[in-house]
Amino acid sequence: MAIVALWWGSVATGIFAAYQLPPPPVVIDAAVGLWGRGLLQRDLLATIARVAVGFAIGSGAAVGLGILTGLSRRMSRAVEPTLQALRTVPTLAWAPLLLLWLGIDEVPKVTLVAIGAFFPVYVNLVAGIHDVDRKLIEVARVYDLSARAVAIRVVIPASLPSLMTGLRLGLSQSWLFVVVAEFFGASAGLGFRLTDSQQSSRVDLMFVGLISLAILGKVTDMVLHAIEGRTLRWRDTLATQAHP
Repeated sequence: MAIVALWWGSVATGIFAAYQLPPPPVVIDAAVGLWGRGLLQRDLLATIARVAVGFAIGSGAAVGLGILTGLSRRMSRAVEPTLQALRTVPTLAWAPLLLLWLGIDEVPKVTLVAIGAFFPVYVNLVAGIHDVDRKLIEVARVYDLSARAVAIRVVIPASLPSLMTGLRLGLSQSWLFVVVAEFFGASAGLGFRLTDSQQSSRVDLMFVGLISLAILGKVTDMVLHAIEGRTLRWRDTLATQAHP
């Protein structure tokens, strides 16, 4: 509510002109108009589908590779330098290459989202595996557990907090990357709506897209946060005290 009051007040007091910052009623009317024509639903579904598929692919690949890299020094030496170099490549540098390699259909868009989700999940999971308390592993070996059993029953469960953090960061990145993906060659989606409204100088429609992205990002993060709270109830931390 404070943000809405500040938004409305900055227009009412003349800090921003209405064409620069449309007041909330104007943005609501624009959203209703898009919804009535079925355009907002189409944009929402297109963006959500791309994020869902890209996040699933990217996070799944990150979990698989992260476990292998985290548990194997040989794998880490072979893979880590390349991945760390790729991680520094800016988002906009991937987009034209993916369009050139994969065309203008859904594949490059989903791939870009998957790239956005991959690195936060991978980096956090590997760091979590490396930070597992050595005493836990020594206790497991006292009970003659095999290396595979130690990984499954000790290392991976102990690294779950880092994995959940990576998943939340990866999901946030997915929403950022999908907008970039939809800037290039999309005919539907919230990113497309932003570029289309910019070209037609419809700032009210731009705000509809921005607010929709903010709501979707917040809702999906809340879902993951709730899953994190239930999954990590065994931890004795301040965070888990808030999730009895």
